Amino acid sequence: MGGAVKEPVDQGEVERAAGGCPAALAALIEVHYAAIYRLAWRLIGTREDAQDVAQDVCVKLAGAVRSFRGEAGFATWLYRVAYNTAIDHIRARERLRRGERPDVVVLFQGRAAQSAEADLAGAELWEEVRRLPPQQRDAVILIYAEDLTHAEAAAIMGCTEKTVSWHLHEARKRLRARLDAVG
Repeated sequence: MGGAVKEPVDQGEVERAAGGCPAALAALIEVHYAAIYRLAWRLIGTREDAQDVAQDVCVKLAGAVRSFRGEAGFATWLYRVAYNTAIDHIRARERLRRGERPDVVVLFQGRAAQSAEADLAGAELWEEVRRLPPQQRDAVILIYAEDLTHAEAAAIMGCTEKTVSWHLHEARKRLRARLDAVG
């Protein structure tokens, strides 16, 4: 799952994990954990929250892998699980910020952490990306940060490739306008 969505070396591992084999599940988590974390960090922007989301994905995977039907590749399916978990985290954080009653999981999240981005300009750009409307933000992260194809991003976001392209176009316009306003 680094860059373009890649399948695990051993498809049998996926089948064994779906059949309830803990060792196969652990092997899948080991192969994909870094990409799950990276996607979560790029969507959320803090190390600790990204770690929380990645761990939540691993916990969810234990039960969800049994429902994997092979309609998409395993890595694409897992990206979808990670993406949805991160989006749920963002929504929960927003509800908490608005003063709504939080879910129990949210009580353990929201700790401040330093940016994993060493380059200040890059960190500022990612912060601007995170301020985009959700679908625009997600399209930018999946295409430019995760190096997925439009088809892969569309499968993960649950929309068409044309919709992904439109979100990218709108995101570029917004980012360009913000950069012009600043400098």
